Amino acid sequence: MGQLDGKTAIITGAARGIGLAFARAYAAEGVRVAIADINLEAAREAARSIGESAVAVALDVTDQASIDAAVADVEARLGGIDILVNNAALFDLAPIVEITRQSYDRLYAVNVAGLLFMMQAVAKSMIARGKGGKIINMASQAGRRGEPLVAVYCSTKAAVISLTQSAGLDLIAHGINVNAIAPGVVEGEHWDHVDSLFARHEGLAPGEKKRRVGATVPYGRMGTAQDLTGMAVFLATPAADYIVAQTYNVDGGNWMS
Repeated sequence: MGQLDGKTAIITGAARGIGLAFARAYAAEGVRVAIADINLEAAREAARSIGESAVAVALDVTDQASIDAAVADVEARLGGIDILVNNAALFDLAPIVEITRQSYDRLYAVNVAGLLFMMQAVAKSMIARGKGGKIINMASQAGRRGEPLVAVYCSTKAAVISLTQSAGLDLIAHGINVNAIAPGVVEGEHWDHVDSLFARHEGLAPGEKKRRVGATVPYGRMGTAQDLTGMAVFLATPAADYIVAQTYNVDGGNWMS
């Protein structure tokens, strides 16, 4: 407690799930949080649930004008940005022979280009302000390996890990630490969607994929958004100042690297 008092953060895709859990964790540490989401009404509801330390910001990470406007809005309302969490992402799956260009383009537009150009815009803001900053990208254990039905999503998260490395090495010269978190399987609305897609492609009953993947986690269960908040808070503190361009697995032991 105290290491983040008075800091400001913007979290993309924060109206629900992991992003909202991070927003609540940061607010509890004294951070003023901008909940940035394409669904502005949901972002407003999320901000109201947190209280005076949270504000809602409209953001479509596939639209450069929206990115620039969101960053300017947060600068004006919160006085600058100390922390960025790139959390917004999409998921889809299909066998290689069924992947569509539409699905490919959507996932890369959000998971890779959206992350990159949001990181760029906030880095420019941080550099101009001259106080350094922390950027935390959300990768995935899917970025560490391939999966038969998840080629495009896996490749987008591998790109996140690579971008984290390159941006981390570049931006540390400005006092900006760029690191990433790679969750494993996380219970919640996202995995309900994932489960439904696997059910369709693998002929499984609803909930069966979740049961199977949860049973394989060495810790003994699927993760929760709250399991990830400790790392998100730590990477934003001065205690993480000497950590540069790393991706941390927070996955119950699913992947070791």
